Amino acid sequence: MGSTSDWGVMKAATDTLAQFGVESETKVLSAHRTPAELEKWVSGLRDRGFAAVIAAAGGAAHLAGVVAAFTTLPVIGVPIKARALEGIDSLLSMVQMPSGIPVAVVAIDGAKNAALLAIEMLAVTDSGLKQKMDDFRAQQAQKVLASTLD
Repeated sequence: MGSTSDWGVMKAATDTLAQFGVESETKVLSAHRTPAELEKWVSGLRDRGFAAVIAAAGGAAHLAGVVAAFTTLPVIGVPIKARALEGIDSLLSMVQMPSGIPVAVVAIDGAKNAALLAIEMLAVTDSGLKQKMDDFRAQQAQKVLASTLD
């Protein structure tokens, strides 16, 4: 996260990862205020066994792009709703990455979907996670089918 103020949104990502039994690490590092620390942390993620990064920021929202510049791990950006432009600025900042440095981007404040996307990436090679994702999707379908409009 670019700021501690993003935690209210990003807690949904850590909760979702935990629900699926996926270990995670939460950090607050700024692309603008702590670039050296950010580079050091990101550069060591692959060696520490990480498979993807979820990066959330509001406003200029450069965090996901800077993270992607420092690693070849998949990076999922979560644009955070800011006061001035309701998160549209963050969204546009993340999706307009230059060719060759991709960032997958979810909806504004879409932390849960970011976690689910990371889980789907991991499930490509992890049959246990694939089964958990299949079960999760089936449960979602059942909730819809069980709902009524009384």
